Amino acid sequence: MQVLFQDDLNLRVRPHEADVFLQQRLGKTELVEFARSLVAGVRRNRPELDALLDRTADNWSLKRMAATDRNILRLGAFEILYSDTPDRVAINEAVELAKRFGTGHSAQFVNGILDRLLAGHREEKRQ
Repeated sequence: MQVLFQDDLNLRVRPHEADVFLQQRLGKTELVEFARSLVAGVRRNRPELDALLDRTADNWSLKRMAATDRNILRLGAFEILYSDTPDRVAINEAVELAKRFGTGHSAQFVNGILDRLLAGHREEKRQ
């Protein structure tokens, strides 16, 4: 989430700097690899994720959201749509990130939007 936050606010960040941050922060090789895959996936799919989150978040645009919430939502949406992470685990992890890095209302906000996104995603799969 911190790398995505930095990507969002600082367009001049080099991928190597993000990788060094991940290695220093996470240490263990398997965690670094997992984090790299999440960051790369969100970066690659960001336009689609943003469009989906804009449609899902009634009365909110991504630009109006707090940067932390916006990037937690991108990460959670990516895990729900593109990873093998169980949906509820992805949402719970996003909520925990929101509690740690967001405001007092971030956890509820993130949970509500990701729950709606998941419901819509499941409905699409059924059709």
